[in-house]
Amino acid sequence: MNQTPSIVEQVREALRVVIDPDLHRDIVTLGFVKEINVDNGHARLTIELTTPACPVRDALKLQAEEAALGVPGIATVEIEMTARVRVTGPQGSLAPGIKHVVAVASGKGGVGKSTVAVNLAVALAQTGAAVGLLDADIYGPTVPLLMGADGEPEIVDEHIVPLNRHGVRFMSMGLFLEADRAVIWRGPMIGKALQQFFEDVTWGELDYLIVDLPPGTGDAPMSLAQMIPITGVVVVMTPQEVAQQIANKSILMFRTLESSLGRPLPILGVVENMSGFVCPSCGVVSYLFGEGGGRRAAERLEVPFLGEIPIDPMITAGGDRGEPAILAEPESAQALAFRSIAGLVAARISALTMNAEELDPAS
Repeated sequence: MNQTPSIVEQVREALRVVIDPDLHRDIVTLGFVKEINVDNGHARLTIELTTPACPVRDALKLQAEEAALGVPGIATVEIEMTARVRVTGPQGSLAPGIKHVVAVASGKGGVGKSTVAVNLAVALAQTGAAVGLLDADIYGPTVPLLMGADGEPEIVDEHIVPLNRHGVRFMSMGLFLEADRAVIWRGPMIGKALQQFFEDVTWGELDYLIVDLPPGTGDAPMSLAQMIPITGVVVVMTPQEVAQQIANKSILMFRTLESSLGRPLPILGVVENMSGFVCPSCGVVSYLFGEGGGRRAAERLEVPFLGEIPIDPMITAGGDRGEPAILAEPESAQALAFRSIAGLVAARISALTMNAEELDPAS
């Protein structure tokens, strides 16, 4: 004799209509539904996402609520949205507590790569993720200025304690250098310095470590890729045609490294910086460096396009006083762009991680 499924099971089955748009599976199959309790027509659900920076968090919550309310006998629904950043594969002996390493790269200097790295880190931290920022731009370490910090970090038990600003733990060679001192290092020295940034720094447990790489296709990105399992790379460029060509070389370099290392080194996407200037008086947009170059480069190389960051003097002014744009003008177009990009990066990482592991069925 067939038995009618319990109301809890009916709610679970109803939730299968809620599809994660990035993972293309329902939240029950993905194992996101962690708890279902029903008491006198009131359903309490716990849904655990793969990142606190999920860009569709609110949409998934609304869809789950509507699905549960469609079950006969359910009058009210209460949903707790939580997140746990997952990781698959080896994390490496150099960074055992770091779940994901995201390299921010550019084919050339002067495209705002460090500004993107800083705001990306702060945006992820604002969602509740544990975030670190490593300034690996040995020749031009600007992160201390952009983060509003100076002075050497504390050393405890022969390990360096990273500084903490704006909710982000960060480390930079610039914290140890005298002002206006040039750094003249050869390739092996760069690799050794990067190794020490992992071995000798007490990073603790991190969901994401954002690494601001030196511009170009030199020793630093190759050394980093060989030392630790990088989850993925964000490439920053400006819109003009020549910038597309240079960014292409950067992307091709990482693809070559991927082949030589024998493990994935995916391009998480392209960010177009300085994409347009909005006149504060008339609202007319002027594309000073061209239009759409980043999107065309992403399409040509078949990588995701993460978004455009407009030109705004406030970005420069905020960076000069150590206040990232996302904090200085939180409702501005550039702040919204940084938050959107951070969400897309987190979603891309989640997709790569979930697609690499065997999905556990819902209990």
